[in-house]
Amino acid sequence: MDPNPPDGFQPLFRSSPFLDHNGPFFYRTRDDGTFVVGLRIRPFHANGRGLAHGGLLMTMCDIALGYRTTRSRTPSPMLTTASVTTDFAGSAKVGDWVEAHVDVHKVGGRLAFANCYLVCNGERIVHASAVFARTGDRPGVSPPS
Repeated sequence: MDPNPPDGFQPLFRSSPFLDHNGPFFYRTRDDGTFVVGLRIRPFHANGRGLAHGGLLMTMCDIALGYRTTRSRTPSPMLTTASVTTDFAGSAKVGDWVEAHVDVHKVGGRLAFANCYLVCNGERIVHASAVFARTGDRPGVSPPS
């Protein structure tokens, strides 16, 4: 199993002890200025059946939804996850590369809304929908380039 990400991906621009423990996560900037978050499924990500644990996939959705929604505006809004609804339509196994594609619907004065699909081997395996509470703006934080 090649633990490296596909060409064009680099380490996620922001991390934390939690993300370091669950990753490593990567990202790639798209032509339209948005970005995709990616993860190679490793043995420690797996459940007893050798598939990516559902909690890991939900975590990946929350990370991608939050980071992408926060960086969709300048100045970047400070967001706290209020709700994430997740539906599983497939799975990923050890060695698979999984990408999170996010569509930001609206960032309002108090709430923000976004959807995410996790894609593995060309198939959508997870759909997540999130609502975030907006608590202000982060001065000086802009989308990655």
